[in-house]
Amino acid sequence: MQQQPRPLFYSFYLLLHFLVVIFFHTPIIPSFSLSVNRYRKLDKKSVLPYTMYMKLLIPVAAGLEQITKRQLFSLGYEHAPADNGRLELDGDWQDVARLNVCLRSGERVLILLSRFKALTFDELYEGIYAIPWEHWLTQDSKILMDGKSVQSALAAIKALGGVAKKAIIRRLSDKIKSGRKTFAETGARSVVGVSIFKDEVTVTLDTSGDGLHKRGYRALAYSAPLKETLAAGLIDSTFYNPDRDEKKPFADPFCGSGTLPIEAAMKALHIPPGLQRDFDFNAWACAPKTALALAKEEARAGIKQTADLQIFASDINPEAISIAKYHAKRAGVEKYIRFSVGDATKFKSAEKYGVLLSNPPYGERLGTEKEVQTLMRNFGNAFKKLPDWNAYILTALPDFERYFGKRADKKKKLFNANLVCGFYSYFGKPPKSEDKESYEQKEKL
Repeated sequence: MQQQPRPLFYSFYLLLHFLVVIFFHTPIIPSFSLSVNRYRKLDKKSVLPYTMYMKLLIPVAAGLEQITKRQLFSLGYEHAPADNGRLELDGDWQDVARLNVCLRSGERVLILLSRFKALTFDELYEGIYAIPWEHWLTQDSKILMDGKSVQSALAAIKALGGVAKKAIIRRLSDKIKSGRKTFAETGARSVVGVSIFKDEVTVTLDTSGDGLHKRGYRALAYSAPLKETLAAGLIDSTFYNPDRDEKKPFADPFCGSGTLPIEAAMKALHIPPGLQRDFDFNAWACAPKTALALAKEEARAGIKQTADLQIFASDINPEAISIAKYHAKRAGVEKYIRFSVGDATKFKSAEKYGVLLSNPPYGERLGTEKEVQTLMRNFGNAFKKLPDWNAYILTALPDFERYFGKRADKKKKLFNANLVCGFYSYFGKPPKSEDKESYEQKEKL
């Protein structure tokens, strides 16, 4: 779904609409819509209509900004500037729903409510109070505060949250005319973010609730699993493109609980990552009640029903394979992944070309660093027998290239949770049918 152009008179209409809602608490029922489609209908149960455009923020793991920007482009969002671990774009409630359901490597979908300077708690209070909270929250909303401060005069996180929440409650009390200083907070959860960087305050409302990495399929824990959003970003950083060649092998010889092969299969089958879960905004009074259902209906229509995939997942631990199979079944992709118990140091393939992507065990997951070094040395020897394959390794092992036995063609720093890792890319020779331009573009990422 492409973002629609917004002519000047349409922008004027939205401004007028917004002012009327603020002063009269009554939405104008639009007699027209320039973004005509069945996903932009007005829901009369909501405070704000579908046509109310908002500024949205998408936090992403550092290093995955451009990958996530490409995902947004594929979803029809052509203008999404990336800046220091987040992307910004304009959208309405249907976009909020679509992004929560379909975005693979974004961490959350936030509504940007305000930005302002604050050097004192009085300035913070005034800035928070100025936000029209009565349009976003109700008097029974369960308000949770999420604060952080970097290089700013206001650095006490607990105090930030306390002052901000007092301002929100006071605003709601004044506008609803309840006279209360506190509310029961027994209703829908609303997480308000107050982030201060160099004294600039950014106030957001979290539409996602639980992080978008929680797809719903991973129910069992196994040895520091890779975050699903990071896994999806890593997959999009490789040459694995099942839409162009679904038979191209994809292998993870250290699959653990199965996150990488499962995410690869979901990508290949166009299964939306958020299809199995709910999101906080769906319970808000200000959000259209049909937005999420419509987004999921649209997303389901794009799922591929059949595919001839070659996705291989192996691990030396039988328990890991058992867990990975269970997760794949929950994700609906079990029949598309070939699981096996196997030693990664003996990995081989009859296919000339393929993609190997893995997050080998290291330090906390295996034991001594010396064991990891030996494992990577033996794994590197096995990979030398597949010179035309592309390999991508995420590891926190220092001097990984030394033990793997080959200098990476490309490497960059990424974070797996709070662990600093290197992402090492090894490019094999492209197949004769490989799109040379696409190949060269991927190398630049």
